[in-house]
Amino acid sequence: MIVRKFDGAKKRSAPGRPGTEAELKALIIRLAKENGSWGYDRIVGALSNLGYTVSNQMVGNILKLHGLAPAPERKKTTTRIEFIHAHRELLVATDFFTAEVWSAFGLKTYYILLLIWISTREIHVAGITPHPNEQWMTQVARDITMDEWGFLAPGQPLIFDRDTKFCAAFQKNLEAGGVKNIRLPPRSPNLNAYAERWVRSVKEECLSDVILFGEKALRHAIGEYVEHYHKEHNHQGRGNELILPFSRSGQMRDGPIKCRERIGGLLKYYYREAA
Repeated sequence: MIVRKFDGAKKRSAPGRPGTEAELKALIIRLAKENGSWGYDRIVGALSNLGYTVSNQMVGNILKLHGLAPAPERKKTTTRIEFIHAHRELLVATDFFTAEVWSAFGLKTYYILLLIWISTREIHVAGITPHPNEQWMTQVARDITMDEWGFLAPGQPLIFDRDTKFCAAFQKNLEAGGVKNIRLPPRSPNLNAYAERWVRSVKEECLSDVILFGEKALRHAIGEYVEHYHKEHNHQGRGNELILPFSRSGQMRDGPIKCRERIGGLLKYYYREAA
């Protein structure tokens, strides 16, 4: 009876020392991944600020268990996604998409090259052509790095996929303009998600709903959509705000409501006219 009274075996879920809380483990891993230069001591100090008391050895064991190297090595193994997040204020992405246009000889495929500023979502259409050859790509690279009207500034990173249209001459001219080329690994559209999402938007909201007769019609439609996208399209990624609003009329609660239409009413924008 005495032995049974003091036997605590039934109350123990498992033999040995109690395990580290899952929440604490996840926090240690997060701090290590988000701060590549932090060593074990720095992580222990950060955890103490959050009310956790742990040892250097515990931090080291958890990181080793999850395949995370100590600070010197971990700092050198920055992933592409981590690089993009760290440089998003300067980063610009580029991509191609196609549109089918009616011509005198039937349907003709046009290639549209876009650039998108990651932090602001601002769009620049770099060119439209049915033949994106090396000569055309070379000229585009020169245009977008021009001092006066270029979209890219020296030292700015530009990400692009492994499409063969981004040829060696294109990359060479970008480097001559001081742009840092970041070529994505194969089959990784998620690393160029901002450009891919804009392509989906322009197709779903505009190009898929119109029949384009000639290059002029294509340029007009894309130009109108870019204007609408910048000044009349609310963006969830920016707090549901406009990129380049015409005015602050959206905060007004009086005055008549007006509707601005583009492409025959396909794109609409509602606003209040100042009294």
